[in-house]
Amino acid sequence: MAFADNLKQMRKKKGISQEELAQLLNVSRQAVSKWEQGIGYPEVEKLLILSSQLNVSLDSLMADEIINNNTSQDNHCSGRILISSYDGKSIVNCYKILSSHMFKTKDNEPKYALFGVDGNSFWGEHTTVLGWYDNEENIKKEIQDIMSAMKNGESSYELKYAVKTRRHLWRIKIKE
Repeated sequence: MAFADNLKQMRKKKGISQEELAQLLNVSRQAVSKWEQGIGYPEVEKLLILSSQLNVSLDSLMADEIINNNTSQDNHCSGRILISSYDGKSIVNCYKILSSHMFKTKDNEPKYALFGVDGNSFWGEHTTVLGWYDNEENIKKEIQDIMSAMKNGESSYELKYAVKTRRHLWRIKIKE
């Protein structure tokens, strides 16, 4: 699910019309319509206002794929699953998994990030980076495996497709 779909879904869930959202953001209704059609994106300042007005995190708004077991109708999910982060510094009790959009990075840098959501607060959802991925196929496989584990009632999951990374100044590099 891309930004356009996320925006439309979240706006409707809050019961806000395109016109009302446009007024909150001080833009035209046509601008909101274009965003929901995937024709363009709002400016960063507008994204922050959107996040605040819709009471969602920017991660949720910008994620390509969202797994939220509360919306699963075909299978029973356990509700939460423990996943260790890529760096081993945290274990996240996830109830939702989010995939980033593709980053414009260099060849030796990851293209996608996988986020785990473990709670909500006044500021929105609390997310943690679970893993970094070098291609779309691997992050999709990871998401499917996590979903299967949740549907099977497993209490924990170990990432299988994430790449090993290291920090280099302000960037994340793939370990070779």
